[in-house]
Amino acid sequence: MPTYMLKINGRAQRVEATAETPLLWVLRDTLGLVGTKFGCGVGQCGACTVHLDGTPTRSCLMPVSAVDALAITTIEGLDAQGEHPLQRAWVELDVPQCGYCQGGQLLAAAALLKQHPRPTDAQITDALSGNLCRCATYVRIHAAVRRAADIATGAGVRP
Repeated sequence: MPTYMLKINGRAQRVEATAETPLLWVLRDTLGLVGTKFGCGVGQCGACTVHLDGTPTRSCLMPVSAVDALAITTIEGLDAQGEHPLQRAWVELDVPQCGYCQGGQLLAAAALLKQHPRPTDAQITDALSGNLCRCATYVRIHAAVRRAADIATGAGVRP
């Protein structure tokens, strides 16, 4: 079986897997990083979202052989102490209901805030449109992204 050297959450990890094994299963089954969830298996729900070199990517569709040289960030790597502005906003606004989609939601939002530190409502909606929430907490998710932007930029709470 081939061996891959992956850079996950800033650490080098050696894994053995067949070339076509989805990154999702390497993360969950081989490395025990279970914050990345299996949702649909066809890249439509966003529960399996990770960052590859900072870009939100569906890990259920990405073969491990294609990520050998990329920096991979999972929800566990966003901020281990829970101090990322998004994590703080998620707690402050009590966003999750069941929590299943939240890793993917947070990583999609983190990429948005990196590109647009003060996103418009339309940018938030667009960036998160591919991440489904089974509990329909979209209003709270949207508000938390706005709050995280305020936290990160030191701005006051928006009306």
